[in-house]
Amino acid sequence: MKTTVDIPENELADAMRFTQAKTKRDAIVAAIQDYNRRRRMAELIKYAGTCDHLVTVDELQHQRRKG
Repeated sequence: MKTTVDIPENELADAMRFTQAKTKRDAIVAAIQDYNRRRRMAELIKYAGTCDHLVTVDELQHQRRKG
């Protein structure tokens, strides 16, 4: 999708440097992907420590052996 936006040159230059992108488009796409990934991880943190019972490695191996 084509969109026209006014991005500060210094910020775009940093994004290109940090992402090692060869084009402005690649830098912007990489920045958006990274932002979305971080937001998804932040959403998952809400659930950290809320599981009452986790299967241990030993239990998992035992269940696999049983079939």
